Amino acid sequence: MSLNLLIENCKKNDIKAQSELYKLFSSKLFSVCLKYSRNYVEAEDNLQDAFLTIFKKIEQYKNKGSFEGWLKRITINTVLQQYRKEKVFDIVNENIIDDVELEVDEEALSIDYLLKIIQELPDRYRLVFNLYVLDDYSHKDIANMLDINIGTSKSNLARARQILKQNIEDYKTSESSQSL
Repeated sequence: MSLNLLIENCKKNDIKAQSELYKLFSSKLFSVCLKYSRNYVEAEDNLQDAFLTIFKKIEQYKNKGSFEGWLKRITINTVLQQYRKEKVFDIVNENIIDDVELEVDEEALSIDYLLKIIQELPDRYRLVFNLYVLDDYSHKDIANMLDINIGTSKSNLARARQILKQNIEDYKTSESSQSL
């Protein structure tokens, strides 16, 4: 079945089509959820919520632009909505700190370790870091998505990079001391 036909059948609330769409995109969208969630279980919950939203809003997809991009935007917005409900961004110090360059030696660090330290960031830093660095959103877009100021977005990104840099340096130090 073609993707367009699958989408049309989902618009008619066809359960088999919805199941097929889920099978087709759940692993890609789960990786998006994992990036923005605190842990694996929360990512699973966010994926389910995202698909509920997708099936509710699929009528709005007009076959313009990438369907996968549309799914990803809905998934990211669904996860961010959870954080907005929790008021993660209410208390924020907007002092902009110097941006930190973050260099990652892929040879020395595993993807699992990088994902782990990103997931351990405080929510507001993790969300801004992922949106800016991993998904190429601008600070203006992030500010609109998270209902924060552009300065807050920039500050949170700098703080996220600072924390990640420190964690990576600590990891390298502990690795080199263990190899002695």
